[in-house]
Amino acid sequence: MATLTVRLSDELKTDATEVAEYYGFDLGSLTRAFYTQMVRERAIPLKLNSYEPNDESLRTIAETDAAIASGSYETYDDAASLLRAAGA
Repeated sequence: MATLTVRLSDELKTDATEVAEYYGFDLGSLTRAFYTQMVRERAIPLKLNSYEPNDESLRTIAETDAAIASGSYETYDDAASLLRAAGA
């Protein structure tokens, strides 16, 4: 395994670390992912966008988290079972 050294300003490293951690990553993992994707796609992947969920999505996420925490949720073996339960 090789080691890569990257020179950047302290401010850039701090800001990049903050963004990476927002998405649940560390800089090393993102660097490996970047090189892996670059090799796989034979292109330089530089377009990453931020997505902030809207209010409805945030409510749904909170409801889902609460259901998981309480254990009050159903599981389904396939999409047809889910659709039947939903009355679709």
